[in-house]
Amino acid sequence: MPTGLPASGDPAARARVELPRLPAAGPLYRRALLNAVPGLGGRRGETVPAVELAVSGVPVDPERLADYDRVCGFRLADRLPATFPHVMGFPLALRLITAPEFPIPLTAVVHVGNRITVRRPVTVTDRLDFTTWAENLRPHDRGRQVDVVLVGSVGGEEVWRGVSTYLGRQRTPDGGERRDHGERPPPPAVTARWPVTLRVGTDYARVSGDHNPIHTSRLGARLLGFPRPIAHGMWSKARCLAALESRLPDAYTVDVAFKLPVPLPGAVAFSATPLDSGWDFSLHDRRGRPHLVGTIR
Repeated sequence: MPTGLPASGDPAARARVELPRLPAAGPLYRRALLNAVPGLGGRRGETVPAVELAVSGVPVDPERLADYDRVCGFRLADRLPATFPHVMGFPLALRLITAPEFPIPLTAVVHVGNRITVRRPVTVTDRLDFTTWAENLRPHDRGRQVDVVLVGSVGGEEVWRGVSTYLGRQRTPDGGERRDHGERPPPPAVTARWPVTLRVGTDYARVSGDHNPIHTSRLGARLLGFPRPIAHGMWSKARCLAALESRLPDAYTVDVAFKLPVPLPGAVAFSATPLDSGWDFSLHDRRGRPHLVGTIR
């Protein structure tokens, strides 16, 4: 497949490109680092690539699933956690994000939100057809945001959909993330407290394929403005779902906003509130500041 992708803001203009297999993540990360070098990366697109990438018949690796369950706190089972298709299809989305025409370079990407809809249970015997595209490029007070959609289907039926919102941040004068120092409501009552070890970054990178050095390397984190590695946002989401998995229905939508990063090592407080329509949940630090805020409906 050519390196370049056509660009357009018109969804009707998207071309469908079928790949023979999921891309390998390693070369994509190397391409992203090369594109970050001044003068070598080319000009970023002003629209999203006018393409949807697809790959068919992706099997579930039972050993990887079991390892993922352990790292994220799920019970070992044949049913996939809602967050597992995200890691299965992540290399396809990464291929899209690391294209030179993608409007935000991978090295500047911050994952600020993720919404997953499970339409029916997905099991270890299912073979998933994945499709991904980008949409809704829009301004933000810290840069630009874009949504990357990843859809999983079985036998022509959509069974799973994930929408990841990425922010292309602009650095503040101190080189870090801007903090919101406004008044916050008090955090909800704590349901559980969890230690988050340094290994969370490397273990989740191994089972997810997301080897962004901001999560696995102190030097990589410092280069991107953080004093130490931070946990993957999708690990935080998965850990929350694992705490509620025995109370989840067969079909639901789980939507989270990622707030302050979780430094490694560290500790978090988990809060979950049952509602007639589902759950509200969150992760906070010791000072009550939110790392993640989410809903299940």
